[in-house]
Amino acid sequence: MRWFSTLFAGGHGATVYTAPRTPAPSRLAMSALRFATFVTLVLSVVVLATAGLLAVGGFDVRVALAALWTGSIGSWYALTSATFVRAVPLMLTGCAVAVAFRAGVFNIGAEGQLLAGAAAAAAVVLAAPSLGIVSLLLALVMGAVGGGVWASIAGILRSRFGVLEVISTIMLNFVALYAVSYLVRGPLQEPTHAYPQSLPIAESVRLGQIPGAGRLHVGLLLAVGILMVAGWMMRYTAGGFRLLVVGENPAAAASAGLIDVGAVTFRAFLCSGALAGLAGAVEVLGVTFALYENISPGYGYTAIAVALLAGLDPWRIVLSAALFAALESGAGAMQRDAGVPSTLVMIVEALLILAVVVTQALRRRRVSAPSALTRADLVAGA
Repeated sequence: MRWFSTLFAGGHGATVYTAPRTPAPSRLAMSALRFATFVTLVLSVVVLATAGLLAVGGFDVRVALAALWTGSIGSWYALTSATFVRAVPLMLTGCAVAVAFRAGVFNIGAEGQLLAGAAAAAAVVLAAPSLGIVSLLLALVMGAVGGGVWASIAGILRSRFGVLEVISTIMLNFVALYAVSYLVRGPLQEPTHAYPQSLPIAESVRLGQIPGAGRLHVGLLLAVGILMVAGWMMRYTAGGFRLLVVGENPAAAASAGLIDVGAVTFRAFLCSGALAGLAGAVEVLGVTFALYENISPGYGYTAIAVALLAGLDPWRIVLSAALFAALESGAGAMQRDAGVPSTLVMIVEALLILAVVVTQALRRRRVSAPSALTRADLVAGA
């Protein structure tokens, strides 16, 4: 993966840095055990929080939880055609957020970048539907390019004018939303002009479905593959090491590590936007088969929670995205079968993220407390 190291290389070449060594088997076992414990804790919090909110709201807890189970993972069709289909864009946008946050770039614009990628992909396949697989591959590439270009706007504003990316990316989300609205009412609108959407894309340029898995398409394999590669790069490549160092302490990275911090953060912007744009392309080519308003139910915003729950680790995002997808898929079933407002799941998701943030803060406090005490003792002894 020399290209990844080059992508995030500083001005003094890639030979200055080496990737972290592979952990010993015992460390891997301990890490796996801690992660299994964390997953168990997360699932317990989800179940208890959901049951508690249902009881407080006066709903039948047993019926509502049964509906949540049935609508998310209670059947093969629900698992594949509802949960996994929703998990695909959450995996890609979650990875986009993780890459940016790891580099110290607070990209809140995954939603807008997803929309930019969806529009670019739709434009390609509608312009050249007869090229088949060539159009499909070009649409995926252009979706990633569209998301990267959209993210680069905030990157340029940050590097040239010092504009906070939190503000610029949020604003660009709304620009992208209204740009898609214009496109589906103007250049890309279907010929009858009866509906604010594009023409359906040809079957020859759609992502293929996985046999025996209902509506689930091969975008799932693409998303999981990208997450595996991204996690490996962050752990075991020099470029990933630079990315993490810049995110932890940009001043130290620039002075002691001789890293071009500005270049690394800008490239992190581009990579993050490209991943979110690819999510939009996959959604158009594998699920909606057309571009229309509100094509995303907020995947880019949910992705922030997905990434935080996974500790900004691309490998763990696979499970984190599946959990949030299951909750949102089950929310519709709860509303339909048990009369429970689907917004209750949003409360559960918020409580889950708060619990994770508090746990991480307490862990950091326990880790830093002994070192602070040692310094105090040394000063007193002197």
